[in-house]
Amino acid sequence: MFGSKDNKPQNRINCLIGTGTVIEGNITFTGGLRVDGRVRGNVAVADGKPGTLVLSEQAQIEGEIRVSHAVINGTVAGPVYATECVELQAKARVTGDVYYKTLEIQSGAVVQGRLAYQNEGRSDKIVQFKPAAAD
Repeated sequence: MFGSKDNKPQNRINCLIGTGTVIEGNITFTGGLRVDGRVRGNVAVADGKPGTLVLSEQAQIEGEIRVSHAVINGTVAGPVYATECVELQAKARVTGDVYYKTLEIQSGAVVQGRLAYQNEGRSDKIVQFKPAAAD
């Protein structure tokens, strides 16, 4: 559990989608993927293996993201599912829900959607907030 290599972000980029490249279709990867271009399709880690997705400031993804770690500094139109960590850097623009276990948001990042904490077996700790009474 603690110290398991499966929970650590990938320190190595195995694949790069360069600036000016447009991919139409789903992408399945292992290890580390950096996107500087544009993807119109879903991006996911293969067979539940650990994987890190890094989106640069110029990157755009139109589709669902399913990874263990996501570092986003570009634009995402679709939901983001991270089994471990999501890091939203200053230029991040996400239109869709973000599901995470650990979340880091830098000043300037924008999420138009819900932030949903995911931790199996801990749903009993959810606190419901009452709306503020109007004056």
